[in-house]
Amino acid sequence: MKIDGRTLSHETSETIRRMAVQRVRDGERPSEVIASYGLCRTTIYRWLRAHEKGGEQALASRRGTGRPVTLTNRQKQHVRKWICGRDPRQYGFDFGLWTRQIVTQLIEQKFGITLSVATVGRLLAELEITPQKPLRRAYERDPEAIEKWQREEFPKLRARAKRRGADIFFLDEAGIRSDAPLQRTWGAKGKTPVVATSGQRQSVNAISAVTMRGGFWYAVYTGRFNAGRFVEFLKAFLRGRRCPVMLVVDGHPAHRAKVVADFVQSTKGQLELHFLPGYAPELNPDEFVWNHLRQCGVSKKPLRRGESLRARVEGDLHAIQRRPSLVRSFFHADSVAYIMS
Repeated sequence: MKIDGRTLSHETSETIRRMAVQRVRDGERPSEVIASYGLCRTTIYRWLRAHEKGGEQALASRRGTGRPVTLTNRQKQHVRKWICGRDPRQYGFDFGLWTRQIVTQLIEQKFGITLSVATVGRLLAELEITPQKPLRRAYERDPEAIEKWQREEFPKLRARAKRRGADIFFLDEAGIRSDAPLQRTWGAKGKTPVVATSGQRQSVNAISAVTMRGGFWYAVYTGRFNAGRFVEFLKAFLRGRRCPVMLVVDGHPAHRAKVVADFVQSTKGQLELHFLPGYAPELNPDEFVWNHLRQCGVSKKPLRRGESLRARVEGDLHAIQRRPSLVRSFFHADSVAYIMS
């Protein structure tokens, strides 16, 4: 039976070479010796020539050096700096997401070295750079304002709330549809699974507010959200509350309307509005209410025939309200962990 010598370990191959050469020197025929090991007939003659020129040392195993390294360690670190925290468009590419092909082109432009896409893939793995789904961030974001809010403004707000015995709530609104995209499921390759859902298209809007102590308030409504409706919600939100409330909201035009400012003024300190930096939804823990709703609510459990979307959403929000520990967990996400510090 023939054996592929490439499948043998270095140690085994060296032992066979030494034994085979010794047997030939003791008088056996080379063809019979190599046949006894099941290896290619011509192989033993290379061993004999090597032994004749270099002696026993020529039969020792040598580790393969592999393909020469094409990038130095310093160049590899340059590649990492190019990618981490940056965008291909900063280097003149039209596409805003990193691909192995773009990295290949960039290495060729910068270093004059041509690498295959597979090699670049191995390089990225070596540099601990993995494919990930990016977060969307608006161009209009002001990083300095966000940093100031996290490090200065919110700590001052929290200190004032403590002195006054006030509660800090974060508020947000969202629209919810019955035909929202379904989450992923499993199925046979090449055969898209079918999930039976209601063909009725329903939509409702919801507003909610959360506090780091686990407090949760919500309302479900239809129609447009405007300043007048926001004042109605604020009145309902304040009803029955004894402690002052500092309400943190985004820069929606309805939040900044004069009628809203007049209503806040009329509460004589019972309610204050504080605004998050623009285009920074990740700073608002209430955003995680809608994320939870998408993951565990309507999208995860499609409506049954004849079921009301409004009733479903109200039920989902009521279930959140009954779980203060879940509400508190919204404040522990990486993007809003500054609140807990």
